[in-house]
Amino acid sequence: MSEIIINNLKKSFGNNTVIKGFDIKINDGEFIVLVGPSGCGKSTLLRMISGLEKIDEGEIFVDKKLINNLIPSKRKIAMVFQSYALYPHMNVFENISFGLKMENLTKDEIKQKVDHAANILQIQELLERKPKQLSGGQRQRVAIGRAITRDPKLFLFDEPLSNLDAALRSEMRVEISKLHKKMRSNIIYVTHDQVEAMTLADRIVLLNKGNIEQFGSPNEIYSDPNNIFVAEFIGSPKMNIIKIERANLVSNNKINFFNNEIKFEHLKFDDEIYLGIRPENIDLNQENEIKLELKVELVENLGFEKIIYTSLSNNEINIKTKKDIKSQSIKVSFSKENIFLFDKNKNRIRQ
Repeated sequence: MSEIIINNLKKSFGNNTVIKGFDIKINDGEFIVLVGPSGCGKSTLLRMISGLEKIDEGEIFVDKKLINNLIPSKRKIAMVFQSYALYPHMNVFENISFGLKMENLTKDEIKQKVDHAANILQIQELLERKPKQLSGGQRQRVAIGRAITRDPKLFLFDEPLSNLDAALRSEMRVEISKLHKKMRSNIIYVTHDQVEAMTLADRIVLLNKGNIEQFGSPNEIYSDPNNIFVAEFIGSPKMNIIKIERANLVSNNKINFFNNEIKFEHLKFDDEIYLGIRPENIDLNQENEIKLELKVELVENLGFEKIIYTSLSNNEINIKTKKDIKSQSIKVSFSKENIFLFDKNKNRIRQ
């Protein structure tokens, strides 16, 4: 296990600045997930850490050792790619042991390391097979096994599950989580899938256009978002965001929300604010203090739950529920305690 410190990392391609100053400290044995939309800089960061991409500015320390100028093979870092990157003419044993042969280890040492990795990943019976004889999940296990044999201080995963179907992705998420708990190794994992981020991470780094929007535990990111970008990115369906104009200000600290007067403590009202409410916090009853009547436009039946798409005065309001909906108009309510407020710059207003 190792402590990883990254100070003020920057990267540009021509006039395009991809990473604008990335700072993070990763504790021993932490599972860190980098998540964000396509093009936000996730994979570029991983390649910079691994040594596959040149760093413009900043420092990377592994166990208090600066690794900026070390070649990839000397960084004690192992990377698992999205594409598996297995040699098709080699069997599983040869694929896993290929890097070890380059280190001039003895046959016994190589066999011991390969057997150890295969035992952890439960692929002992696959060692004689070629990659074309393996399923997607088995190929990914082989790629992970190759990384394990390196005894790295840091594992890097670059969207390793994106090529798998939904059922297999779910299975492999569990396997990677079990692997981390068993090895307690440092992992930086890149994904655009918020489900992977929420279920795997000890802490999440949410990136947007090369900037860290928020860094915290899954619960912190979900329950206490810094801004509208974070609030909408984490959560499915995304948080309902409704713009409140100054015309709806009843008095200091009190707004009119569709005929509901809501009072807040220390509310600073500029030209506008935004009110957010998560779909799962809207109840199909009128037992809470804020009540609405909504027009149903679509109901998605997901089996164990339904997503109701509704509208009110050109505002889209989505609801997550386990109840069956047959009416075209529904009465709902939610509590003021579940409301999030954001200022005109879309940053969080904390009460």
